[in-house]
Amino acid sequence: MPNLKSANPIRPRAYTLVEMLLVIIILGIAGALVVPHTGQAQVLRVHAAVRTVVADLTFAQTDALAYQQRRAVIFDQESNSYTVAEVVVSGGGDVTFLPLYKSGGMDGEFIVDFDTGGFNGSRMWYPDFEGGDVLIFDEIGAPVADGAGDEPAGLGSVYIEGSGSVFRIDVLPYTGQVRVEKVDALPDGDEDEDEG
Repeated sequence: MPNLKSANPIRPRAYTLVEMLLVIIILGIAGALVVPHTGQAQVLRVHAAVRTVVADLTFAQTDALAYQQRRAVIFDQESNSYTVAEVVVSGGGDVTFLPLYKSGGMDGEFIVDFDTGGFNGSRMWYPDFEGGDVLIFDEIGAPVADGAGDEPAGLGSVYIEGSGSVFRIDVLPYTGQVRVEKVDALPDGDEDEDEG
């Protein structure tokens, strides 16, 4: 009668403890590399918001110069958005703003909303252009105090906050040069109380 037991029995193959530990260590290292990158996503959104504002300010200034027509950037802190518009002055001196066309914009209008898209978490604060929230470029790309006049505007600024960072975007008088500076806090007066 033949022997049913062979010299090399077939045993089910299983992972050893060393192999399991090696896989766990590799997965742990990969997870440690991925987690910091996801935390930086919000910082990148704030940087993207700042770059977008700077690019759109520059666009409005360049568009005013190219078409020899006034352009405005209208900031709306409540809705956390801004609009790039054409400035129309009537014969009576009344000023109206017509949003420029932007492909992919809300209803085709040049409106940038920080609460949608890749800007979530970014917040716009304290737009101040001649005491208001409208920045106007004249036909030569210089900031002016109002839509119908030629008086040069003073220094204007707007703040962008998010992810623990605050940036101030300044528009210089006469030239309209745009500068960005990272600041410690918003200018709301709380930092003065902490010092005293």
